[in-house]
Amino acid sequence: MKDALLSVGIDVGTSTTQLVFSRLHIRNEANAFSVPEFNITDKEILYRSRIHFTPLLSERVIDAEGVRRIVDSEYESAGISKSQVQTGAVIITGETARKDNAQEVLRALAGYAGDFVVATAGPALESVLAGKGSGAEEYSRKARCSVVNLDIGGGTTNFALFENGRLQDTGCLNVGGRLMKFEKGRCVYLSPVLQPYFTETSDPWEVAVFLSEILEEALELRQGKRYLDFVTDKLCKPAELISFSGGVADLIHHSHPDPFAYGDLGVLLGKAISQSRLCQDEHELQAKETIRATVIGAGLHTTELSGSTIFYRNMDFPLKDLPVARLSPEEEALPQEELIPRIQQKLELLAPDNGPCVLSLQGLSNPRFSELCKLADTISLSMEQRSPLLLCLERDTGKALGQALHCLQPKKPLLCLDSLSLPDSSYLDVAAPIAGGQVLPVVIKTLVL
Repeated sequence: MKDALLSVGIDVGTSTTQLVFSRLHIRNEANAFSVPEFNITDKEILYRSRIHFTPLLSERVIDAEGVRRIVDSEYESAGISKSQVQTGAVIITGETARKDNAQEVLRALAGYAGDFVVATAGPALESVLAGKGSGAEEYSRKARCSVVNLDIGGGTTNFALFENGRLQDTGCLNVGGRLMKFEKGRCVYLSPVLQPYFTETSDPWEVAVFLSEILEEALELRQGKRYLDFVTDKLCKPAELISFSGGVADLIHHSHPDPFAYGDLGVLLGKAISQSRLCQDEHELQAKETIRATVIGAGLHTTELSGSTIFYRNMDFPLKDLPVARLSPEEEALPQEELIPRIQQKLELLAPDNGPCVLSLQGLSNPRFSELCKLADTISLSMEQRSPLLLCLERDTGKALGQALHCLQPKKPLLCLDSLSLPDSSYLDVAAPIAGGQVLPVVIKTLVL
């Protein structure tokens, strides 16, 4: 059986705003005598938007209506209506995520991004999406090596480290092309992060070289600790290979003759990086995507599938912004009389007044029927006052546990997912079923604005 999802990625960045539409192909890869195993087997980009400058009303305020007009025009150019979109992400990145009206922008886009597009932000998520969209993750997996991707935008540089295709670390520095802005070659803006080191009359080339050295320090290619003043999230570990994405990445090997062509440091910063230790032949890996890496990551890599044995009854899809309360393996092993109040406490912290909340747990490995019934009884007693009942397991026992819970509380809406590992303090979106009701597309979010 084969199915497909239409996905959109929308990236509202410090410098640019862009969209990409993709088709995610889904296939049951299990044989006829096995439990179904649905996977996203192919990802096809259908449409890439033009790259628009992000409209701002001031240094602190995004032009939400201007962003909405950009999205509206690109939907029209692509020949796609908002009702056709089934999954994807709206990402507000870099310094734009810190603007006073970021939430207003998300609300302005909600009506233009389909019923199941999520609005997310945060340097860790940005780093991962750019690393996947740039091709760093894929190369690391195929070449069985470590690759760190530097996504250099207008306000920040996001790091993502992959080892053998697995994400190992992320980080973020306040290093970007728009930390200085120019009009007719004269500086009209100097970011506060640069003010301890430079003034508006400083030589822009010296600033660009300084920022490239900060990146070298961060990846242990140069001695020094100045980079500590620029860390916004945390520091990422170094790797065997370095790849570059983001707007500045386009200018590393394809410089513009006018150093102030974009009214910022971008051209000079790209040139400084090209001459730095970051671009030595033994270190550098050419990225598959540069300026579009994050938006492609948002369109292609945010959606997962809940596994092979899901169970749901009386649920209204889509479900959005569900907080996740995770049990550790040690907590799962507690006696029932201790585990019930522990579950109730975790749920109450995230969803007071019996609001919807996903209980995430590892689940039992090859459980006996009596063990499964005992776990269902524990969960039922813990969530007796809650509706709907929402669970997610790492192991493939979602259907059996869901059926057992349905027998205990047959009138309540119930959803039991499996084959997913949900981080604590994350949020979950669940789309309407596809593939004849056998598959539920989900998006796991690390931060919701």
